Amino acid sequence: MKICKVPLICVILILIISGCNTIILPSETTPTQIAQPSVTPTILSQNSSGEYPWWNGDVFYEVFLRSFYDSNADGIGDLQGLIQKLDYLNDGDPTTSSDLGVSGIWLMPIFPSTSYHGYDVTDYYSINPEYGTMEDFKELLVAAHQRGIRVIIDYVINHTSIEHPWFKAARSDKNSPYRDWYIWADEDPSYLGPWGEDVWHYNFDKSYYYGVFWSGMPDLNFNNTSVNDEFMKITTFWLSEVGVDGFRVDGARHLIEDGKIQANSDATLLWFEEFNARNKYLNPSVMTVGEIWDSNFSAAKYVKEKAFDLVFDFELSESLLEGINGNDGGQITNAIKFNTGLYPYLQKANFLTNHDMNRVMDVFQQDVNKAKLGAFFLLTIPGVPFIYYGEEIGMIGSKPDEDIRKPMQWDSSEYAGFTTSNPWRTINSNYASWNVKTEESDNNSLLNLYRKLIQIRNQNEALRTGQFLNLNTNDKNLVSFLRETDQQRIVILANTGQKDEELKIIFPSGTLESGNYFVNSLIDNVQLNLVTVNSGNEKFEFTPGIKIDPGKFFLLEFIKQ
Repeated sequence: MKICKVPLICVILILIISGCNTIILPSETTPTQIAQPSVTPTILSQNSSGEYPWWNGDVFYEVFLRSFYDSNADGIGDLQGLIQKLDYLNDGDPTTSSDLGVSGIWLMPIFPSTSYHGYDVTDYYSINPEYGTMEDFKELLVAAHQRGIRVIIDYVINHTSIEHPWFKAARSDKNSPYRDWYIWADEDPSYLGPWGEDVWHYNFDKSYYYGVFWSGMPDLNFNNTSVNDEFMKITTFWLSEVGVDGFRVDGARHLIEDGKIQANSDATLLWFEEFNARNKYLNPSVMTVGEIWDSNFSAAKYVKEKAFDLVFDFELSESLLEGINGNDGGQITNAIKFNTGLYPYLQKANFLTNHDMNRVMDVFQQDVNKAKLGAFFLLTIPGVPFIYYGEEIGMIGSKPDEDIRKPMQWDSSEYAGFTTSNPWRTINSNYASWNVKTEESDNNSLLNLYRKLIQIRNQNEALRTGQFLNLNTNDKNLVSFLRETDQQRIVILANTGQKDEELKIIFPSGTLESGNYFVNSLIDNVQLNLVTVNSGNEKFEFTPGIKIDPGKFFLLEFIKQ
């Protein structure tokens, strides 16, 4: 039931219906577009390999405010709590290593809502009072921007709450101007949704309304010009008046139905193309990331057609988790190669798990070495990394959803340092050992590995925007690839198998010029032996005579002398 907030803009899809007793479905629409200037996203970063937008230099951190930090002892996390913890995420000083080093925050829904999760919105212009005020939110933006952190928010537009004033008016009066803001039928169409769920829900006036996720979240009708106009205003408000840096759009593939086609309709793609163009018109540097929980063949289309700047790579997440769990390096290698090639280069959002999935540590049966491998791949493969809060300290949690969204574990004190009163949800049982304060003092902790990997990524252009080249090894469970710019070459190497392996990497001909190279290990700052490439026109075998233990990984920089 995730939904995200999306500014609706310059697209007006006009539904032509023959009468009020007709089922209102997008197949009857004729798209009408409002002319907007063609705007190319501002290029905010440039390097020797090309020009890329700012988000390709960032690492994002997903925050569920309710569970992050409680500043007023009511058991619920809030905006002031997040402000107090910003230095944990990024203290604004790139020379320090005591912060996590992320430079982007994705906030799960912050609007007023009837639920704990916030994905059923009752007011698009306000802040959930349990989290604070609009003044608190603006204070957060200022504090985050001072530290070099950009903030994107969930924009929940596929549906509203049944308690939203629009729907309350629509369901109580067939003649209400808000009736056509939603999708209605006089008789139950009876077909099911994408997961075999009921999508047509009975209303007390003996009609039926459409809601793809749940009866408590009726879908909006984006074939109605009034709905589109209203979301133009909402989007402008958050971008121009409030000043957010972007939007994460949840459930995006379900926005506009075409009869029984309830995902990835042509009208949905067109709508988001116009939506994204309008965003760039309002603010050329705004970022949009869409949740297209589907195959990458479907998801990549949204980026190629400029409907979103990024979409989440769910197939890669699945392959990483399964490959690490199954000690199958071949699955990981194939997924990285295949998925990277489907997208405009780097324009996808990588992640391990999120707020709708069992936490990484539960998937890995609390094997911290597997969690470290996951972190290593997440922060080195091409794309924009997204970290789910608590993932960096090994928080556990499996469905139901409330248990994968539990309070953050800051220390070993009562309530894990999240609050001084009863928390909204019980603290995880392992918090005394798995918490920020305890792991900060352990050089080998999962937290300190995340810090180190993010710092290395921030300091090395090749890991942020370098080109990708898969490298052959002597064993399928040795995963190895190259990230390179004109000035830098870094080899990513990991043993995902169950036995130690002799290191042998084969560089294709033309990859390394002839000459001498120092090889530096970036994670442990160890310099390996000097190696010599006799001819750049031949393949080069790198065999330093060392073995890699199971679960171990390296970042090797080849520096030409």
